Amino acid sequence: MADFLHEYEKVLNAERSKSGIEIKVIYVPVRFDQLIPSLLAGKGDLIAAMMSITPEREEQVDFVSGRRFSVNEVVVTSNSVGDLKSLQDLAGRSVYVLPGSSYLTHLKKFSESLVEQGRKPIEIVEGDSNLTTEDILELTNAGVVSITVADDFKANLWAKALPDIIVRNDLKLSSDGNVGWAVRKSNPELKAHLLKFSESVRKGSLLGNMLFKRYYQSEKYIKNPVAETEREKLKQVTALFKTYAGQYDFDYLALVAQAFQESGLNQGVRSPAGAVGIMQLLPSTAADKNVGIPDIEDLESNIHAGAKYMALLRDTYFNEPGLAEKDRLAFLWAAYNAGPNKVRRLRKKASEMGLDPNRWFFNVEHVAREVIGQETVRYVSNIYKYYIAYHLLTQLSGDEL
Repeated sequence: MADFLHEYEKVLNAERSKSGIEIKVIYVPVRFDQLIPSLLAGKGDLIAAMMSITPEREEQVDFVSGRRFSVNEVVVTSNSVGDLKSLQDLAGRSVYVLPGSSYLTHLKKFSESLVEQGRKPIEIVEGDSNLTTEDILELTNAGVVSITVADDFKANLWAKALPDIIVRNDLKLSSDGNVGWAVRKSNPELKAHLLKFSESVRKGSLLGNMLFKRYYQSEKYIKNPVAETEREKLKQVTALFKTYAGQYDFDYLALVAQAFQESGLNQGVRSPAGAVGIMQLLPSTAADKNVGIPDIEDLESNIHAGAKYMALLRDTYFNEPGLAEKDRLAFLWAAYNAGPNKVRRLRKKASEMGLDPNRWFFNVEHVAREVIGQETVRYVSNIYKYYIAYHLLTQLSGDEL
């Protein structure tokens, strides 16, 4: 959508060329469930997302849509799910969906209809608020999530990059809907201008080429950290992670998720740069007087050094009370990857741009992507999804790992 807005910015400036005043489009990243509240609060003038048009949303905002593009909300599964023959087969099944989405609204209504038919309700799991639909599709591709719901155009597009998702175009939770951008009802001039502009852009470039250009890169998509083979590796190191996470006041699953990203929980991994073991630490980092854990060739020492170094980063750079714990973890992971001083500069730049320097997701990560590239953003995103995967597993099992 950034490409589309860039083109719109050029149109605006071409129309105002005689005035000499340049118009600049400013991006304000927010979570999906905060899009409409943020628009109504005046934090921005346009929701630049392909948001499903529903009666409930139309009561709050005006949509910019020629209603030329029909959208279905379809079931998407991992390739391990092969027993869904109809929507009724969702009865009693767990479905993980984006919070605040029309998928959630339609899924709840369908679940109610199943109960009226004497069937079991759907076990609806509202996804973490820091995830996007694309993130949930990636979790599905990895087999962490078994069933989700997404717009068909988005799911079919991502299926080109995520080969292990099954897009069930035959299982439509909602049919022939429309999507569009949104503006405040008090801004009809902007709506009219955007509508005129959108009609000049062909559907293919708007919804296909731009999205695919932005997202379908040579990314390293996540693996399934809770697959049976991975769970066996996890059992062998869980006690050590619990010990040192407890000693340094971390959620042990956060450290496990980080270790899975770094090494796949493999102490034998060595990087070309000289990083060692399960936590991929440099010997010089472990030997520093502020860490001082020798012999990180040893598994326990490696985990101990990684936890202690994370605590050092937290206590030195990210210990302010204004940080939510999930964001604090995200900053720590970013600092572990890119260095704490670089992350501190990113937070400062985020503040200068009007973004929240205390929030990694949808704020500082936006700056990081522009300033230092995709690597650190992807690193944090992957660990966070692994972290969610481990928590989902504990919820399903009812016990700690």
